[in-house]
Amino acid sequence: MSAYILRRLLLVIPTLFGILLVNFTLTQFVPGGPVEQAIARIQGGGDVFGGFSGGVEGASDLQETDTQSEYVGARGLPPEFIEELEKEFGFDKPPVQRFLNMVWDYLRFDFGESYFRSIGVIDLVLEKMPVSISLGLWSTVIAYAISIPLGIRKAVKDGTRFDTWTSGVIIAGYAIPGFLFGILLLVVFAGGSYFQWFPLRGLTSDNFEDLSLWGKVVDYFWHITLPVIASTIGAFATLTLLTKNSFLDEIKKQYVMTARAKGLTERGVLYGHVFRNAMLIVIAGFPAVFIGVFFSGSLIIETIFSLDGLGRLAFEAAVARDYPIVFGTLYIFGLIGLLVGILSDLMYVIVDPRIDFEKREG
Repeated sequence: MSAYILRRLLLVIPTLFGILLVNFTLTQFVPGGPVEQAIARIQGGGDVFGGFSGGVEGASDLQETDTQSEYVGARGLPPEFIEELEKEFGFDKPPVQRFLNMVWDYLRFDFGESYFRSIGVIDLVLEKMPVSISLGLWSTVIAYAISIPLGIRKAVKDGTRFDTWTSGVIIAGYAIPGFLFGILLLVVFAGGSYFQWFPLRGLTSDNFEDLSLWGKVVDYFWHITLPVIASTIGAFATLTLLTKNSFLDEIKKQYVMTARAKGLTERGVLYGHVFRNAMLIVIAGFPAVFIGVFFSGSLIIETIFSLDGLGRLAFEAAVARDYPIVFGTLYIFGLIGLLVGILSDLMYVIVDPRIDFEKREG
């Protein structure tokens, strides 16, 4: 198993290299880069993309000025200033050199500084991390804590009234988008039109530092309750049905009938034999559930509940063309995803020691 893990770890490097290469190449063809963004801010233009709309009066004048500068909106600025901007952002070097420098820095976990925030990327990520960890960790824990027992119960009670009405609830939860369910929670429970049981925004209260230890714990869970519920709804439905179907497939196999014939109790058959085999497919889906909740769904949920996490950070950086943050978060997200995939394989072996990845590869 150690040789297999070593090979998987070595594959992390070329995988991350490929991810960065594809995204770096794409950014070379995206209009409105960091220099254009800086020029727009200096001149008070606000949105650099207005220059690409084609609705600008005096197109002939624009063409004349474009012969002096390749940047839209750079009229009136001295060439020396534009060159200084390019040097500051590193665009005075060829793309290949910039990419290789970036890869070398990232291998040493040196992510540089934000173009527009004057703060290190790693410091910015660590600042936003508590929000995303709160959403991802608690949503995943709750989804697994509810879905696995419920899925097992549905498999045992397959076809009964309990299975029917719980399936209706699960399908309804799966059909409702997380962001729409989040808005519903705000309207009903956060002072919209009915109750004001939970805060409207933020991860903690303004007086959080003045609270006692127990008060801080209560305040934290008070704020995180609605966002976590909204994040959990989709993963909860999928995981419950996955668990049920997995157990149903195992219950119908020959070894289960043999175990029952030997006089084992139903509970002994279910948790002593079926559980280990049925949980394999559930564990295989863990990386997708965790990464999906931790990253994919965080942007919308963070926006709805006014949480300043990694989702909003990455989105705002992409809009502002703040490339150190864009590529830094991309590298971190990709690295975490790959490591979680390796962790999933380790959990396979823990649940069923009969699995040997090295022999299967050989």
